[in-house]
Amino acid sequence: MDKSHSTLLQEIDKRRDPMLGSACRITNRTRIVSIIKEIQVVLLPGYYNYNHLTVEGALEQLEKDLKLEIDSTLCFAGRNMTASQDLTDAFLSTLPEIMRRLNTDIQAIYDGDPAAKSKAEVILCYPGFYAISIYRMAHELYRLGVPNIPRIMTEYAHEKTGIDINAGAVIGDYFCIDHGTGIVIGETAVLGDHVKLYQGVTLGAKSFEKDENGHLVKGGKRHPNLGSHVTVYANATILGGDTTIGDHSVIGGNVWLINSVPAGSTVYYNKKTD
Repeated sequence: MDKSHSTLLQEIDKRRDPMLGSACRITNRTRIVSIIKEIQVVLLPGYYNYNHLTVEGALEQLEKDLKLEIDSTLCFAGRNMTASQDLTDAFLSTLPEIMRRLNTDIQAIYDGDPAAKSKAEVILCYPGFYAISIYRMAHELYRLGVPNIPRIMTEYAHEKTGIDINAGAVIGDYFCIDHGTGIVIGETAVLGDHVKLYQGVTLGAKSFEKDENGHLVKGGKRHPNLGSHVTVYANATILGGDTTIGDHSVIGGNVWLINSVPAGSTVYYNKKTD
């Protein structure tokens, strides 16, 4: 090795954060993407194809790949790896429920967009459905307490669609995203059934609590609650863990909202003029 390269590597090594060191194999992001695609083949065969796998073949490969990656991420997190098979089995058992929810989402997007000519078009073409479907997978892994993998999944969807749904968010049935680019849904957001969001909507945090040393306090309820049958139009921003939007409410475009509103409300941006 060139002496200058050796010196450079030594300098880098001195600056490497020791907290990042691990004897474990690091989670393989490429394999996580493969896991997403294997799940898609199992849930929506014919619409998604991957490595010429049959449904049965995809399910078998999914079990192997998921266990391997759960092993890695548990080890990296300093947790007991013996739980990996149980976690894998628990996730696989949720696939029928994920499919049930996805059917409601497909229906909601089809019903909610006059440009949608068929449910097949929703599955094949709509970035909103693509992001929702990956969120649904990731949420079940998040709910089971699997570290890292859920976030890698949803960030992959974010890269592909511009839609950022944290795996921890709780989202009911018949979820419709129209257009979708720029949507952000935070980790502790809770959405009811029949919620419809347009592009640029942010369901975010109003502020972040800090400890006595000025460091951000992790966890806690930070993101808003939306009731059922709520529509939020383009570029609206709703912030705060104590903010609740009541059922059957409509939030207009470009609204900035940090307070709760009762059921049946209509909130819109009204630019004051002199």
